Amino acid sequence: MRKLIVSCFVVGVFINVNAQNYWKKNAGKTAKVILTNSKVNEKMADKGTVTFEQFGQPKETEACIFVAPRFKYQKLIGIGGAITDASAETFYKMPKNKQKEILDAYFGKNGLGYTVVRTNMNSCDFSSDSYTYVEDNDTSLKTFNVVHDEKYKIPMIKEAQKAIGNNFTFYFSPWSPPAWMKSNKSLYKGGRLENQYYQTWADYYIKFIKEYEKRGINIWGLTVQNEPMATQSWESCIYTAEEEGEFLKKNLGPTLWKNGYKDKKVMIWDHNRDLIYQRATTTLSDPETSKYASGIGYHWYETWNNKTQLFDNLAETHRAFPDKFLAFTEGCKEQFNMDKIYDVSLGELYSKNMLNDFNKGNALWTDWNILLDETGGPNHKGNFCFAPIIADTKTGEVFYTYEYYYIGHVSKYIKPNAQRIGSSSNRAALTSSAFMNENGQLVTVIMNDSDNDIETNLWIEGMAAKLNAPAHSIQTVIL
Repeated sequence: MRKLIVSCFVVGVFINVNAQNYWKKNAGKTAKVILTNSKVNEKMADKGTVTFEQFGQPKETEACIFVAPRFKYQKLIGIGGAITDASAETFYKMPKNKQKEILDAYFGKNGLGYTVVRTNMNSCDFSSDSYTYVEDNDTSLKTFNVVHDEKYKIPMIKEAQKAIGNNFTFYFSPWSPPAWMKSNKSLYKGGRLENQYYQTWADYYIKFIKEYEKRGINIWGLTVQNEPMATQSWESCIYTAEEEGEFLKKNLGPTLWKNGYKDKKVMIWDHNRDLIYQRATTTLSDPETSKYASGIGYHWYETWNNKTQLFDNLAETHRAFPDKFLAFTEGCKEQFNMDKIYDVSLGELYSKNMLNDFNKGNALWTDWNILLDETGGPNHKGNFCFAPIIADTKTGEVFYTYEYYYIGHVSKYIKPNAQRIGSSSNRAALTSSAFMNENGQLVTVIMNDSDNDIETNLWIEGMAAKLNAPAHSIQTVIL
């Protein structure tokens, strides 16, 4: 059987929908097309315009993406990535002019439009070493300090904050409490937080928030624990759904509120889609726990035990908890290989996940490391991965993968507070998602990751524009 690898074809259509029959009254309008086409190595190229014309009942033989602006769903909080120790260390090893280029590429006026930044509290695998912010057995946390972060991580986060401005949305996640608080007395290989240290650990979050905000970094939110079901060779800590709920209900939640941080957005789970429904329905079953949680975080690594991502689990969770936002908090392509940084499959992985996540209710989408070096690190456990931008710290060169461009076809045009609207496709090879920005601009995203070019129609209320979706491409159309 011939293998299909559909291209990502993102269509961003910017329109003012002021009346039900807008399209019928505006036949002949032209829309600008921006295309990234891997077959000819085009990246975000201006491809001219397409025209919307009257188009009645489509036939089943005609490929279409259908958009219905009157059906409105979740609002977008933002899109961004993580500034880890690895990202920041790599950043400051680069020449000054390359540092500016990287910042502009993500956060500048002509960059990806990132507004969201995540970071790690205490070390993670993407750190050059393991560390915490207190001395051993300091239950009073008197020795707490973030000096470690002041060398690389805090300066880069502040640069991002300055570039983003008012839309800066910053949150953090712990990979492990200090070893002395855990059952296995190690930062690594799972273990659990000892009951006697629940309150000490809750106070630790407060210390972290205060130290970062003292340095002018406004913290929007946090996750309770990164990957609480993963026993890793690096920093990790295990919570059952009941344990996470107990910690949030009796310690973390009340401690945040008592310290004036009721506005901080707490996200539970922060792990893969496979268990998200079970975790949410268990942890949030108690109203006294649920009141402290604003969102439900998740990752995309359930493919270690499945052939594909389990997007339907997001939809079921969103239906069960419409008052909690869904937040994609981490994802990357693992097993770094410098020879493969220009594979289009890297970008297609991102678009497949982004578009499906949005269609299932996602409101916050965060990539993992925004920058890694020529080894896919640094990573103190050798867990080397890809990132949208790779920097060669030996030569000073900067490499942009297809991850960067495919994310950008979404993040540059769908703005914070945009509202997802109804959309669907009549072809399995084409996946769509659509948002309307606050100013009335409508952005439709279409993914085609097959080996075949597809002629399709973007159909909106009886009007359509004919579009060509080249194999392995991504595209934005602006009206």
